[in-house]
Amino acid sequence: MRWWVWLWFFAVAWAHAAQISADPSSYLDQLKRLKPGDELLLEPGSYTKGLPLFGLVGEPDRPIIISGAGPNRTRLVAQAYRNTVSIADSAHLIVRNMLLDGQGLPADGVRAEGNARWAHHITLENLAIVNHGANQGYVGISTKCPAWGWVIRNNRIIGAGTGLYLGNSDGRAPFIGGLIEENLIVGSLGYNLQIKHQATRPNLVGMPEGRSVTVIRRNVLVKAVNSSRGKDARPSMLVGHWPLEGTGQHDRYDIYGNLFYGNPSEALFQGEGNLALYNNLFVNPTGDAINIQPHNDVPRQVYVFHNTVLAAGNGIYLRNGLLGASYPQYIQRNAVFATYPVQGGEQAHNVIGNWQAAASHLRSPFARPGKLRLDPLPGKLQISEPPLEWMVPLTDAKLDYDGRQATRDYIGAYADSAKWPLGLRHHKIIDRSGGKQP
Repeated sequence: MRWWVWLWFFAVAWAHAAQISADPSSYLDQLKRLKPGDELLLEPGSYTKGLPLFGLVGEPDRPIIISGAGPNRTRLVAQAYRNTVSIADSAHLIVRNMLLDGQGLPADGVRAEGNARWAHHITLENLAIVNHGANQGYVGISTKCPAWGWVIRNNRIIGAGTGLYLGNSDGRAPFIGGLIEENLIVGSLGYNLQIKHQATRPNLVGMPEGRSVTVIRRNVLVKAVNSSRGKDARPSMLVGHWPLEGTGQHDRYDIYGNLFYGNPSEALFQGEGNLALYNNLFVNPTGDAINIQPHNDVPRQVYVFHNTVLAAGNGIYLRNGLLGASYPQYIQRNAVFATYPVQGGEQAHNVIGNWQAAASHLRSPFARPGKLRLDPLPGKLQISEPPLEWMVPLTDAKLDYDGRQATRDYIGAYADSAKWPLGLRHHKIIDRSGGKQP
């Protein structure tokens, strides 16, 4: 096709896209008129009638965009028993730059509704989601229908009943091929993040058919305060198994570059199925760090490497996984300082010790929480072994916690001294968490 034909095509496409401004009195009418490529700008103010996103279908290169003026300026106010942002039968849709205030009422912040056929290629970014903690069953961001291609990026979810709850308890609302990155999730009653196990997948047009990877990276999860206890206690993050047969059985979680801090009554991480957990920081002064164990199925293909772990209980514990060459379960090149440092799996090149032994390897592991330095002391946590073949296909596996490509191999989450102290990024939030050293 000649260049001028392409130019004409794009000119026509852009001519049909619009940037539309709306205020609390007009936005619901404008929502109904949005077409692929349109952007609805919500002016500063309080919006009390929710954000119903039903049947809004953009295109891959022309999404429908709904933008606030910023989390401190555009405020969506919850109403009891009505989800603040409600999504159904929508795709290629971006929602960004606004505050969702739950006011302590029984309502989810964002929910892909259970009566929807699907909700795919939804992007949620730069949202502040607060006061959605009426009880543990109310969620900052929830999907209850088949969902794929979601991006959940750079959001702050503070004090929710559950931070992210993706999927449904019966396994019949699969969350597939998602990207969850650079979010701050603090003080949830239950899970900071849970992705449910999956039953056999439905046959839906456009749903991925090959192997998919859900990436969870560079998030901060703090659960040292506000956490439920007893029978309601939950891990900070739990990922369930993929379908046991058919489409999706070979899917995987790549979970890396995250900071997990504090959980007074449960583990920081729990998982099963196929997962890779690498280049993360785990600090739990009051309990376990990593438990990979049966939940609705069992551990299958498991790769745990290049993590730095401090825990009063279990450091890394893998049990009751499937056996055989098809189910590798590697725990390698981790720096683990815990009461029970490493149990289970095929172990190699881990540096282990009790909590106090961290001082001999890490810069400032016992500083107040927000000033932690978990990067290695000079000459520590180095090895001469090259990366292993199974590491290479994993997302960004060559990058350390700071996002640097290593010039030599290493143990733990840092290839070298940290580019910045942990506290420069997160110290106010973690200091408020009240975490205590054992």
